[in-house]
Amino acid sequence: MRRRSSLGFGLILVLVGVWLLVGQWMPWLLPQFSWPWTIIGVGALLLLLGLLTGTRGLAVPACIVGGIGGLLYWQNTTGNWESWAYAWALIPGFVGVGIVLAGLLGGEVRKGMSEGSGLILISLVLFAIFGSFFGALGMVGSYWPVLLILLGLLLLGRGLFRSR
Repeated sequence: MRRRSSLGFGLILVLVGVWLLVGQWMPWLLPQFSWPWTIIGVGALLLLLGLLTGTRGLAVPACIVGGIGGLLYWQNTTGNWESWAYAWALIPGFVGVGIVLAGLLGGEVRKGMSEGSGLILISLVLFAIFGSFFGALGMVGSYWPVLLILLGLLLLGRGLFRSR
């Protein structure tokens, strides 16, 4: 395992170094990216490192970093930096996506889906609640308390009917 980690990390460092040299010597060959792409790229590198080393658990931090990079890209593009007031609620969903992806990579699809989907759902509900509370999601409007009730019922149901 240690050898695979060393090889995977070494390969990533060589690839990043080559990419940076090409960018310095022949900048016309590489597309121009805005700064959030760097954060998305770090997430992609974490995922690649996890794939190369067989450490499927790296899918979780890879999805967190890549997801935050995606949020920053959207905010940088639109200038809507105020959306951090409710966009933070998506971070548990990024964890859920990472858990699902780790399950897929490890051959435990059912376990990954059951553990990750709940986090994704909770994250989306919180995003809708806080987004509507801060006036960004007009579609939910004044019905956000209904989302709280549905989320509470979901959590109660999972707690009562969870197989032991």
